[in-house]
Amino acid sequence: MHVFSRRTTPGRIVLAAVAVTTALAATACNANDKKDSAAPAGDGKAKGKNVVLVTPEPIGVNDFLKLAKQGVEASASAAGGTSKVLESKDPTALQQNVESAVRQKPAVVVAVGFEFNDVIAQQAQANPAQQFLLVDSCTDKAFPNVTCAVFREHEGAFLAGAEAGLLTKSGKTGAVVAVDSPQIRRFSDPFGAGAKQTNANSSFTQLFVGGQNPFNDPARASEQTTSLKTKGVDTVMGAASAAGNLGVFNAAKTDGLQVWGVDVNQCPQAPGSVVDNVIKHTDVAVQKGVDQILNATPGGVVSYGLKEGGISLTSLEPGLENSQCGIAQHPDIVKTVQDLRAQIVDGRLQVADPVKG
Repeated sequence: MHVFSRRTTPGRIVLAAVAVTTALAATACNANDKKDSAAPAGDGKAKGKNVVLVTPEPIGVNDFLKLAKQGVEASASAAGGTSKVLESKDPTALQQNVESAVRQKPAVVVAVGFEFNDVIAQQAQANPAQQFLLVDSCTDKAFPNVTCAVFREHEGAFLAGAEAGLLTKSGKTGAVVAVDSPQIRRFSDPFGAGAKQTNANSSFTQLFVGGQNPFNDPARASEQTTSLKTKGVDTVMGAASAAGNLGVFNAAKTDGLQVWGVDVNQCPQAPGSVVDNVIKHTDVAVQKGVDQILNATPGGVVSYGLKEGGISLTSLEPGLENSQCGIAQHPDIVKTVQDLRAQIVDGRLQVADPVKG
């Protein structure tokens, strides 16, 4: 959900979201990108180990995309190549940015988000010699020159729910979710299951933002959060993207709720209200994905979860004491989460994946 800012959304869930002005409102080319799109085609050979990243929206303060940029820079540097970023600004020009990247003939074109599913499929078929890395999503059809890097968000959401089960005073946990789809439910359903793991008597209720702009409607997200409060819920997972979660956090401050963020550390947005976050390490997925391609093993889908370091919690990361997250005040709960993480990683504890039913 890139801050869930993205939507975290591999899968076709999002076709519905796209139709309603998707949350992570896709994008494409700015003035600099237009210059790139006019670049000559070149000699048709990949340029060394160069890597081009295309984003679905301007990076700005989007930490999810910042991590992707860091991953591209690190992988290109390690391979002795260079990196470049084409930031998209509007949906109509998104395709132009990808086409511009392809014309530059880098070793790898990296794109982040479901918004790229169709254009990457088109370009992969038209340019079989060009390697692509699609992060946080995947094309419907497999292509030998498209490597997909997706995340097991449900593993992190389960751990966040385990924290909620130990922190709830009412015994009622909940979630505010952008849309009702298996992919987005990866953040909510396991949250309820995790609460049950540590508090067998807890109950779980989730509400959906919906409407014409489900990933970018903080007002509606705030209303749904307050609605959960009236039902007695006191611990809430916010899975409504970076923009939508602002509404969740604002309501949490007003209503005295404890909430969880997604994708990056969102605790500074509402210190005292945000307990923890389900972190998606796009930098890890990008760097490992590019390395895989450069090492001549492209194609397929690689899933990143707790074991691979693609999914984590702020409470499991270095610097917790400076994170402004409420969980820092509960070292005993952090220890419980560490133990549950170990069980998931070694296979003793299985977390149901809503995408798989």
